[in-house]
Amino acid sequence: MKRLEDFTYHHALILGLAKSGTAAAKLLLDSGISVRINDYKASPEDPVVQELEEAGAEVILGGHPVSALEGIDVMIKNPGIAYDNSLVAEASQRGLPIITEVELAGLLHHGPIIGITGSNGKTTTTTLTHEMLVRSGKQSSIAGNIGEVSCEVARRTSDHDPLVIELSSFQLMGIERFRPTVAVLLNIYEAHLDYHKTLENYQHAKAQIFKNQSKEDFLVYNSDDPTIAKFIGKANAQLVPFSTSQHLDKGAYADEGYIYYNGDPIIKRDEVVLVGEHNMENILAAVAAAKLNGATNEGIRDVLTSFNGVPHRLEFVDNIEGRLFYNDSKATNILATSKALSSFKQPVILLAGGLDRGNDFDDLVPFLDHVKAMVVFGETAGKMQHAGEQAGITAIKKVDNVEQAAQTAYELSDKKDVILLSPACASWDQYRTFEERGHMYVQAVHKLK
Repeated sequence: MKRLEDFTYHHALILGLAKSGTAAAKLLLDSGISVRINDYKASPEDPVVQELEEAGAEVILGGHPVSALEGIDVMIKNPGIAYDNSLVAEASQRGLPIITEVELAGLLHHGPIIGITGSNGKTTTTTLTHEMLVRSGKQSSIAGNIGEVSCEVARRTSDHDPLVIELSSFQLMGIERFRPTVAVLLNIYEAHLDYHKTLENYQHAKAQIFKNQSKEDFLVYNSDDPTIAKFIGKANAQLVPFSTSQHLDKGAYADEGYIYYNGDPIIKRDEVVLVGEHNMENILAAVAAAKLNGATNEGIRDVLTSFNGVPHRLEFVDNIEGRLFYNDSKATNILATSKALSSFKQPVILLAGGLDRGNDFDDLVPFLDHVKAMVVFGETAGKMQHAGEQAGITAIKKVDNVEQAAQTAYELSDKKDVILLSPACASWDQYRTFEERGHMYVQAVHKLK
């Protein structure tokens, strides 16, 4: 297992345990760095806490005392902890560097790094890129916001092999030297403003992915996204565009017949099994990133003729009495749900609602034209109902949770209908994660048989 050899700090405070904090603590301790941990929720009886204390970490639980910063020269922050947290704000005031564990992954792995970010499509694109490399004979590893902690995976990945990392804006806010050899910027639109406060802050966080790149590196970007076009001029890397609407001599694009890379036809569009126009963007980005790392056309075709999605991202669940159930629990914003709805031409029963972040859902209305009924739940149930009424939908039912939503939607449905869970909201009002919400829905669907 690798250890940090180029870490310039000696006394680290890890704020927030969870998976990323635990992995970072173990890495730092193994690398001879002094570690202090501060976690608000963990218990002294937690086996992880006891393990880290036995390994030499100092652990402070139950609050965020300012004294936790004494003698510290760097803070490694859980990405989900906002910058207005009292201890984070104090560390910033003192001029302490505040990083996330992805910075450690970049220091550990000296081989190819493919970093993938965007408002939507990160997980699908990351998975596609990784699978294209694997099926091309590459020993690719996958990590990041997709599930496995980046620095943990980087410890066991050979420097000769590519490391594919899904990166959130929260993670990218905390980098200093992290430098992907291939950065992928899928799309940018208004999201996570409860965390970033302004759209400009959010855009700046996304742009962090290419800030350390040089002319030897590559930036794969969506040339159809006007927001991205505004600031990629600041990039030092070689630009590699992808587009679903333009013929490109360089980069990846698709027409009605084929998917191309640098003008070379890779695969017929009708052979691709992944549904949805938004997924074509993800596919093109993955093709470009994978080709830049040595993927073969055969490996890419192998993936695109068999890959039908990742869990909770427009995932096909079941066909029950001619009703097609889809789980798109990862759709935590309006754009994601809009794209999911645009993937279907047949009548849809939409299951939506969740955490109220203060926005309305007027922007969703134009995409509800083929929605025959809605089942709404969560804090935003009333707002969702209002959007449905604006679209002229008369069959709208309020329920308590996604389990009830699945049953109610089935009762409202006819054969050949699509029953789509695509909440357009985060899950935290009722569920710990979007994965938990999706699992509950899938289980409820299977109980309908």
